[in-house]
Amino acid sequence: MDNILKQLERVLEQRKGTNADSSYVASLYAKGTDEILKKIGEESAEVIMAVKDDQADKIIYEVADLWFHTLVLLRHKDIEVAKIETELSRRFGLSGLEEKASRSK
Repeated sequence: MDNILKQLERVLEQRKGTNADSSYVASLYAKGTDEILKKIGEESAEVIMAVKDDQADKIIYEVADLWFHTLVLLRHKDIEVAKIETELSRRFGLSGLEEKASRSK
């Protein structure tokens, strides 16, 4: 089966050509970056609250919402999931301390 993030990426790209009145994602695109960022902020807060409540099912649900809205932002900015995967692969096996130090140079 194809990677779910790539499947979702294709659908989110298709929504760019959809009427904002008929698609939630198209309505976010139409409202622009600030609205998408607002949704990411809301979803981030909901993840935090779910973790505070220590409810695994709720954490999963809220992280899925956060990832979804982050993917919307990436498509809005024409950034492919593959670019994120490449960056994560670059960091794989690298100490977090080393990676952070490499950014400050």
